Amino acid sequence: MKRPNFYAAGGLDRVGPLRKNPDWLKARLTAETSRFVPIWRAQHLVRDSGAGPEPILLDLATVTPFLMAGAEPMLLGLDGEIAHFALDLSAEETPLDRLGYGALALDAAPKFQDLRAFGPLLSQRTGSLLAYARGLAHWHTRHRFCGVCGSPTIGAEGGHVRICISPDCKTHHFPRTDPAVIMLVTDGDKMLLGRQAVWMKGMYSTLAGFVEPGESLEEAVAREVQEEAGILVEDAIYHSSQPWPFPSSIMLGFYATAKTREINLNDRELEDARWFSRDWVRDHQDDEFFRLPRKDSISRRLIEDWLGRED
Repeated sequence: MKRPNFYAAGGLDRVGPLRKNPDWLKARLTAETSRFVPIWRAQHLVRDSGAGPEPILLDLATVTPFLMAGAEPMLLGLDGEIAHFALDLSAEETPLDRLGYGALALDAAPKFQDLRAFGPLLSQRTGSLLAYARGLAHWHTRHRFCGVCGSPTIGAEGGHVRICISPDCKTHHFPRTDPAVIMLVTDGDKMLLGRQAVWMKGMYSTLAGFVEPGESLEEAVAREVQEEAGILVEDAIYHSSQPWPFPSSIMLGFYATAKTREINLNDRELEDARWFSRDWVRDHQDDEFFRLPRKDSISRRLIEDWLGRED
């Protein structure tokens, strides 16, 4: 695509063949130039630079005590010749103290924060790096034990596989991403948007849902729209995709054309759903009654691309 969605296209070389080489991995892991993305309970280490949030990457000297204590590094890839790893510090109760930040004044000290709180303020490359690290770390925390026999698993290939330690099993488990469809349903110059009660006041977004086993993406689009809003659709057309590690999804964006218009909130997942005209949304300023979804989401991208059309 000419303009990738946010959290994608970070530019790292994932070096798939090289991460299978233990000697190469060891050399990168012990290189002074390597950088580590710290993660603590699904949060990233960030300081306020005065010009916005600045994620902190750690050097080898800083992370060595954590590595010696058993923290597992996960290779993200190479940026030029510099290796980047994710490092989960969640076993630490007070990681800021171990990192030497505990004595700083609260307003000056870096903090661990959820990516969703500051992601839209980052550059494309930085947002992609943190999203990648968050998603991979989440997968590791959910696969400490074998789903086949229940034995513990160990990381291998730079953190891109976990292997069951049972000699009778030895199953290899690979990182998984949950596919979800997200679609803007249109009818002429109107689009269908909905909102959940837990969202920011006034925020409306496109409909979305997970793909079920034995289902095509187009079938998932049609099913989710009918289940959530009671609308029948046709002509599901793929737009683009976006990694969405909250906690572990890949969002597959579509446009679809409505065959019916009467809204019926069947499963009560949505608090409200309405048709909005293109001109009204173009002219409206976000307020507590209506606001567009967050700028780092593919939902916002689907809407803005459609608003820019002249059908």
